[in-house]
Amino acid sequence: MTATIAPPHVQGPPRVSVARGYRFELVKLVSQWRIRLLVLACWIAPGLFVAAVSRQSTLPSDTLFGRWMHTTGWAGPLVLLGFAGTWALPLLTSVVAGDVFASEDRLGTWRHLLVAVRSPRRIFAAKALASLTVLLLLVAGLACSGAAGGVVAVGSRPLVGLDGHLLTPSDTAAKVLLAWVCVLAPTLALAGIGLLGSVVLGRSPMGLLLPALVALSMQLAQMMPLPVAVRLSLPSFAFISWNGLFTSPAQLAPLLIGIVVSLLWAATTTALAYLLFLRRDFTNPSDDGSARRAVTAGALPLVGLVAATIAVVTATTSATGSGITQDKVQRSLATAFAHLYRMQTEQLHRPAVTEAQVRATAACSKGDGQVAPEGAGNDWRCVVTWHLPGVATAGQAVYQLDVTPDGRFVADGDGPKEVNGYFLVRTPTGDAPNPLWQFDGNAELLDTTSKG
Repeated sequence: MTATIAPPHVQGPPRVSVARGYRFELVKLVSQWRIRLLVLACWIAPGLFVAAVSRQSTLPSDTLFGRWMHTTGWAGPLVLLGFAGTWALPLLTSVVAGDVFASEDRLGTWRHLLVAVRSPRRIFAAKALASLTVLLLLVAGLACSGAAGGVVAVGSRPLVGLDGHLLTPSDTAAKVLLAWVCVLAPTLALAGIGLLGSVVLGRSPMGLLLPALVALSMQLAQMMPLPVAVRLSLPSFAFISWNGLFTSPAQLAPLLIGIVVSLLWAATTTALAYLLFLRRDFTNPSDDGSARRAVTAGALPLVGLVAATIAVVTATTSATGSGITQDKVQRSLATAFAHLYRMQTEQLHRPAVTEAQVRATAACSKGDGQVAPEGAGNDWRCVVTWHLPGVATAGQAVYQLDVTPDGRFVADGDGPKEVNGYFLVRTPTGDAPNPLWQFDGNAELLDTTSKG
């Protein structure tokens, strides 16, 4: 009787781990000339830009903290942050996350990658982590380069906050770092949109442009007179709500809501991209996304997320109307005036006063009293009243305010010229414009800070 020998069991090569796939995808990304160019630009160009602008005689005073770029080097990275949130970060996420899957469609390399890795789940994880790593490297370059350029060009000096109080250099540095960390949340939301567009739209160029287009649409929405609940429910609000860090007390509620909303968007879009990627038929070369699938599986869940977020924000916060009321504007303006009046007194070598002694109050109207005093607009007119120790007569100063829909305002002095007119004062860093002439402020959209 002849024994039958069973053939040995032949095992295929082991599956590639996520760590190995991640290293492979990271090398692929970094080897692209456009990614290398972006990394080089993000680590060099912002510092040169901030240093050059800080040396100019004319500053971008219409930009938040732009009027202080001659005074302290920490204003530069904040000006850069405002620009990055509007333009740079959406474009960076488009180039990196918006193309990480579509590039395989253009090159026709999906079959080779699946044979090598043998796990769509691990492919998705490796590509998502690699694109996230590159984005973090680019954001870190923007922040570090901008801060280094400003500090080297001007120096590490105190910064005037959005309520007029003076921040020490160490406190300013910590808040600048925290502001840049906070914008990582909306950047992740755009990155998730980029992954979703890259998976759903395939080789279509719309997948590459999707994060930038969505960001532009949301930025335009933030400029419109939307209800504050809708404004807070868009991840783009976290790109501008970091300015609440530079008041005392800090206006944290809008910032925290913006971060949570952005992280929800990041998780939702990434999960949608993951599920659609696993359902894709890789045996069909023509299956690289469709417009119908983009609407049903991509757009509709995000619309539902916005609706649910608006309902939650409305039910759990004091978000009503535009969020900009007469009382908030008056309180913010009076607080900023009191801090800056004390600063002006020191610069002019007058007898020292405190904010409590000044007892500044403001009375504001909108549209010459013909419209309700609420909402954004450049037709706010305010009269600030203050008192000095030993002086029976109260002082008054007039300001014209331009209030933006996000609560930020620019106060422009309109007399008397001895108080809030344009003239130079001598400071330890050189001659500077009168601090009460023009200054920035921030009226909190949610009524959470103390009214004292």
